[in-house]
Amino acid sequence: MIATATRPLLQVKDLCVDYLTESGPLRAVDRVSLDVARGEFLGIVGESGCGKSTLLFAIARLLSAPAEISSGEIWFDGKDMVSMDEDQLRHLRWSGYSVVMQSAMNALNPVMTIAEQLGDAIQAHVRMRDRQLRSRSQELLKVVGIDPVHLHSYPHQLSGGMRQRAMIAMALALTPDLVIMDEPTSALDVVAQRSLMVKIKQLQREFGFATIFVTHDMSLVSHFSDRLAVMYAGQVVEVGQTRQVFAAPKHPYTVGLMRSFPSISGPLQTLTGIPGSPPDLAHPPSGCRFHPRCPKRFDRCPGEEPDLYSNDQVLVRCFLFDDR
Repeated sequence: MIATATRPLLQVKDLCVDYLTESGPLRAVDRVSLDVARGEFLGIVGESGCGKSTLLFAIARLLSAPAEISSGEIWFDGKDMVSMDEDQLRHLRWSGYSVVMQSAMNALNPVMTIAEQLGDAIQAHVRMRDRQLRSRSQELLKVVGIDPVHLHSYPHQLSGGMRQRAMIAMALALTPDLVIMDEPTSALDVVAQRSLMVKIKQLQREFGFATIFVTHDMSLVSHFSDRLAVMYAGQVVEVGQTRQVFAAPKHPYTVGLMRSFPSISGPLQTLTGIPGSPPDLAHPPSGCRFHPRCPKRFDRCPGEEPDLYSNDQVLVRCFLFDDR
């Protein structure tokens, strides 16, 4: 990993996650290693089915059967997350780290008001008088740009953007050090997406929490993330500073992703997608997992599996950057 001056807030080391199926284990996350510094905004991108959400759920210890962590380590603020039981995790969730789900309509309880759900999250960790709790809840909604009058609203009475902001208010209720977000803008229109992302970034600067943000929208992370990790077929194939990755993408898959969405500046270019489709993780290709779709493959690619190689402070899983 790229060295940091102090110990990272989150360290993921060689993490593997399997789905236990009748035909055997399916590896959805394969030896992923990531560091997240305090106050850092890490974006994780890739095609659908590449393991982004599974990785997040593993980090948050929210996996449910048939998924399980088969090997690897997760260290949060010096604590071994993998060895924790549910009672220990319960004390850490919301206060140490929190999660904003992809669909707020599914994540929020439809028969409870926003005030009741905020109250449950807070009272699980801190005992407050009703007056204090009401004041704190009003403050949280103001922070995310919602009129406190909506505390007494049910989720179906709020717009999609307001529901996502309510989820973020819950995530910030106990000022955690890390907020994990699984495609929180996917159900919103582009105007609401932009508004929500600006608010998230503003809150991050104000409160100083670190963020892991999973999305398949490259344009979002280009503007808001500090560092970018690109995933393909369950593996991290490139990770580095966002500006550096966008300015000079190195892995052929990252290059293909960059060419698949339009730029708002520079000359007009024809969009070119990546040929083929992601592999079946139950039967991944031998060697480099991207080689069947890669325009730069050569003899070594089908037979050997590449490591992450360091090149100009970017880590790349491609033999083109193997100095040996």
